[in-house]
Amino acid sequence: MSRFSKSILVLATAAIASSAFAFDSYKGVGRQATPAEVKAWDIDVRPDFKGLPKGSGNVQVGNDLFEEKCASCHGSFGESNEVFTPLIGGTTKDDIKNGRVGGFLTDSIPQRTTFTKVSTISTLWDYIYRAMPWTEPKSLKPDEVYAILAYFLNLADIVPENFVLSDQNIADVQKLMPNRNGMTTDHGMWPGASAAKGGIGNGGKPDVSNVACMKNCKKEVKVGSVLPGYARTAHGNLEEQNRTFGPVRGVRTVDDPAHKSGH
Repeated sequence: MSRFSKSILVLATAAIASSAFAFDSYKGVGRQATPAEVKAWDIDVRPDFKGLPKGSGNVQVGNDLFEEKCASCHGSFGESNEVFTPLIGGTTKDDIKNGRVGGFLTDSIPQRTTFTKVSTISTLWDYIYRAMPWTEPKSLKPDEVYAILAYFLNLADIVPENFVLSDQNIADVQKLMPNRNGMTTDHGMWPGASAAKGGIGNGGKPDVSNVACMKNCKKEVKVGSVLPGYARTAHGNLEEQNRTFGPVRGVRTVDDPAHKSGH
């Protein structure tokens, strides 16, 4: 279990213990979570690979699974830019060698993709396992996740087409990630950051500072994302394709004013 998960459990336990509305105040309401129930939620995979299930999968199986379960959103080779940004592209052999995507350093990268940004392969494994495919999250078995990720790695020219990714060699593959050196923790507010860089050793001093003017402030700020007009109907009406749970509902992309105006 990650430190974040443990912290949440500790806080929740403390809150229940100190509350006037503890379980014993209302007999028959609520109970302790069983070890099996906790285990079902505790599926996160850390960068040190703690929590990673045993298993393996090869590139070819991953190719087949991707075409069946993923290509409708991400394109046949993970290069679709219609609804989601591409998964693959923007990395070079030098990036794999150096562990830093050169396009970011020279500000010449044509398109940010998943493999240009992500620093740890555990992030990809964890996200695919818990959230994909979009229509059936948590439906993939560990071996299927290994296979799909092996396919991604092959598309990114990190591993050969006969490669088998497993819990035994994933740490070795991490050493080939194109942007593995692209994330730093040596800055303010990050546990373990050096005091010289304003880390915890210096009281958690932020990286930057500023004084809010508090003049002519906007009365209302709306935060959101907008699909460009050409992409809004690329996959039909998104309103009818969203998950049936959670707070987000799909925008109507068929015969809507935004699509007609091209905005």
